Amino acid sequence: QVQLVESGGGLVQAGDSLRLSCAVSGRTFSNYAMGWFRQVPGKEREIVAFVNAQGTDTYYADSVKGRFTISRDNAKNMVFLQMNSLKPEDTAVYYCAMDNSFLTRTPRAIDYWGQGTQVTVSS
Repeated sequence: QVQLVESGGGLVQAGDSLRLSCAVSGRTFSNYAMGWFRQVPGKEREIVAFVNAQGTDTYYADSVKGRFTISRDNAKNMVFLQMNSLKPEDTAVYYCAMDNSFLTRTPRAIDYWGQGTQVTVSS
């Protein structure tokens, strides 16, 4: 059984930083690309960042480039999202995602999801 468990969300002020973590079990972690999506009520889930299976290539949404960094630790079966210079518009539920293709960008195509963690940025 595949499990993706996020942690690290919370309430912060604009300009602060947060680090999200996602622990994965049930699959050979190093065979999968990993990513983060986010969703606000009434809107479609959107991609934030993705990293390939080896951790050598990354993708970022334009809205987070230069502020967020995705990384992974294949020895610990974990993926991280370091979020700096947070803005109120970053407020959302953040979901960890696992997929067999680094090229996946749409939520409908994602193989596995975590349960989500709330990030709230106050102005």
